Amino acid sequence: MSYIDLGIFVAYMLAMLGVGFFYMRKNSDQEDYYVGGRNIGHWHIGLSVVATDVGGGFSIGLGGLGFVMGMSGSWMLFTGLLGAWLAAVVLIPRVKSDPAFAKFFTFPQIIGHLYNSTTAKVAAVICFLGYLGFTSSQLLAGAKLASGTFKELDLSYALLVMGAIAVVYTVMGGLKAVIYTDTIQWIVLMAGLMFIGIPISYNFVGGWEGIQSTLPQEFFSFSNLRWQDLANWGITIIPIWFVGMTLYQRIFAARDVQSAKKAWFIAGLFEWPIMALLGVSLGLLSRVAVEQGALEGFTTAMDPEMGLPVLLSQILPAGILGLMMSAYFSAVLSTADSCLMAASGNLTTDIIGKYFKQKSLKEEMRMSQLLTLLIGIVAIIIAWQMTEVLSLMLYSYAFMVSGLFVPVVAGLFFGQNSATAATSSMIAGGSLTAGLIIAEVSLPLGLDANLFGLTLSLLTFLSVIYFEKINSSKLKSI
Repeated sequence: MSYIDLGIFVAYMLAMLGVGFFYMRKNSDQEDYYVGGRNIGHWHIGLSVVATDVGGGFSIGLGGLGFVMGMSGSWMLFTGLLGAWLAAVVLIPRVKSDPAFAKFFTFPQIIGHLYNSTTAKVAAVICFLGYLGFTSSQLLAGAKLASGTFKELDLSYALLVMGAIAVVYTVMGGLKAVIYTDTIQWIVLMAGLMFIGIPISYNFVGGWEGIQSTLPQEFFSFSNLRWQDLANWGITIIPIWFVGMTLYQRIFAARDVQSAKKAWFIAGLFEWPIMALLGVSLGLLSRVAVEQGALEGFTTAMDPEMGLPVLLSQILPAGILGLMMSAYFSAVLSTADSCLMAASGNLTTDIIGKYFKQKSLKEEMRMSQLLTLLIGIVAIIIAWQMTEVLSLMLYSYAFMVSGLFVPVVAGLFFGQNSATAATSSMIAGGSLTAGLIIAEVSLPLGLDANLFGLTLSLLTFLSVIYFEKINSSKLKSI
């Protein structure tokens, strides 16, 4: 990597740290730190939402899907569009217009309002663990990108560098730093993909003639996938829009219902088709380059998620490489910072919030920053033990969805208030999904563990409600 590229990259990273420092000086309390003062416009919210949801993990993961299956991999983010628009129509009016939620910071506070404090704590633990894993996946994505781009940088050292940058500016600036840097990062990423990555990669492999003569036709088809792939993506990604802590933080941060709804419509459109097609196209182009033998030291037997960074590192000229790497690191940071804020919010507000009650506003801020730092360190350690970005992300999503989706839908839209049913379903669903994933059980029809966890969660909820009604009827008859 040339000194020009290194200079551009370092300047970009310093600019992100500068934003964090700027908002550290402006934030006065947890209202600023966790929900941005509740006065942020729809474009900033929308771009932040899509930057967080797609981010580095899905960018690298989409590249891997494009490398393995071609254009059909884009359907994964179609489920993101469905989830975003469904949440805009159904969830946001219910949450944002309810005065009971007007001062909330986190998703588990909603669960606590719908049920009770014990249920809220169980939800907080599930959210915390899920977003801790999700933060780790983003840091791993950044490390893969860095080590694939810079030959002198091994994966472990890259993880330390990326982790330090993401953690430090998030600790300093809170949600305002996250949202405003997300806007910058997403613009940089989109411009980098559209005007640098795609055109140069396309020409490098010989244009359409080179692509068509190298890959089989199924790589250009949108039906080169199994129904199980679409089902697994849908059952994992669509419900996350109803339980994602990062998304509730942005609903709380939006100015009003209309701003939040516009933000979600913007986010869905950017997810699919825009980002979906850009991501898999670059992955497909990296596969073409490998098949042509044009990427030094890389074969189809190697990690497909490394194909994209290796391609870019070998074809981009000095100066342009620094810009493109800044674009991709933007995507990584935009998700890592949001997930880190979500995990921190769960811990400080929902799990150990009682210890903050006697603290001054300044002490609350300092404690929040310290805990964010500690969570970031743990996330780096977890990422150190993992190898595949997309799997770690989807496992984290699956764990949260299978534990949280049924209780929040039942409470918000069906007026259920049984804390026993909610707590039981969360523990049953989340535990089954986590157990199946950890045990690496081979499941029927190639379906994901999440489907079975969600099913158990629903059956548990309904069973408890049923037995409570029976017991209530018996008591009345006595």
